[in-house]
Formats: sequence, structure tokens, C-alpha cells
Amino acid sequence: MKNASVYKAIFSNIGGCVFFIAIFAPAIACAQTRGTVEVVKDARIDTLAAHRSRLRAAGATGNAAAYSTSGYGYRVQIYNGSSRKEAYDAQARFNQQYGDMRTYISYSEPDYKVRAGDFRTRLEAERLMQELRGKFTGLFIIAGKINPPKTTTGND
Repeated sequence: MKNASVYKAIFSNIGGCVFFIAIFAPAIACAQTRGTVEVVKDARIDTLAAHRSRLRAAGATGNAAAYSTSGYGYRVQIYNGSSRKEAYDAQARFNQQYGDMRTYISYSEPDYKVRAGDFRTRLEAERLMQELRGKFTGLFIIAGKINPPKTTTGND
């Protein structure tokens, strides 16, 4: 019987130690000292960030064409057909009237598609479509990824 009480006392002490470790060990483990972080980067990253902020500032002052990112918008499809020659003729006719606007020719067997413009809003694309009503047939507005407008770059 005496051995049973000795074992009971030992297990009681072990249980207390386990309880102490379970409660206070996480608190001790979380009490870490602060360290330092060293950032190693190329100096050109700072130059690009400064250039981007200048472009954003130019866009905020009313020069919206100075800063723009690629995204989704609209184009006007001016030709859809199987003739390559007619596709390039339609592109040439469009470029004679709107030389500053970009045009895109794509081929998806068996059709060529000629699309014009990079419009951010559907309303802008509809305006162009109204101007082209009598000159081209089968006009459609196509939603998709567009290119940013052309920007003029200085000698920075």
C-alpha cells in the first residue's frame, strides 16, 4: 500500500509539471526579440517607381493620355469575311479616314476580322460605329482586352 501512495504522489507531481509546461511554455515561446530585415533591390526599381508616380500625377492634372494601363474595353469590328484581300482593303479604307486610330486584323479559320479602336467605354465605341454606318457593313461592338493609348515620351 505504501508503494501506491508513493506512485500517486509522483504522478501528481508529473501532472503538475505537465500542466505548468502546457500553460507557460507557449507564452515563453512567443516572447521573441525583434529582429531587423535587410532589403536588397536594384536601384532601377526606385527610378521606375518615381517615373510611374510622375505619369500618374500628369494623368491627375488633366492629361489622361499620359498615364494608362492595359485593360478591358471595346473595339468596333468593321469587317468579317473569308477574303484576305477584302480584309486588308477594309483596313486601308478605314486608315485613310482615321489614320490615328489603331486597327487589328485577326484570322480565325475561315474568317478574317478587322477591328478598330481601343475604347474604354461602350459609348465611345458606339460613337465611332455611328460615324461608320454608311461606309462599312456588318458593324459590331466587340468587348475584350484593349491596348493602352499611345503616349508621347520625352527624353527622361
